[in-house]
Amino acid sequence: MTAFPTLSAKADIEEGAVLAPKFDRDGLVTCVTTDAGTGEVLMVAHMNAESLRLSIETGEAWYWSRSRQALWRKGETSGQLQSIVEMRVDCDQDAIWIKVNIGGDGGCCHTGRHSCFYRVKPIGTAANGALTF
Repeated sequence: MTAFPTLSAKADIEEGAVLAPKFDRDGLVTCVTTDAGTGEVLMVAHMNAESLRLSIETGEAWYWSRSRQALWRKGETSGQLQSIVEMRVDCDQDAIWIKVNIGGDGGCCHTGRHSCFYRVKPIGTAANGALTF
């Protein structure tokens, strides 16, 4: 496995052309996944160095499942494979954003919905007791 470099100079991290993800203490970086066609946020997951490397090499989204402690190729069992159209890293390289096309039925969420972000919370309403949707 190819290791990603570690950069220490702020200018190299923020302005340089070298991908040097800043993995957290668990060896993970947050990944925001959006629909390449609509821009809709589909999911937020995590990548370790291996899943990030596989995503870059294969052009398909791979993640690290924190609950299963295992690599996870999105759509391998559901058919909802995520083909990466574009990958970006944020300014301090501690978050990844991928834009994907989704295979299968176009779903992404394990609940059967297109996006994991299917609940809308009205803003500006009084919060009486529990915060509900």
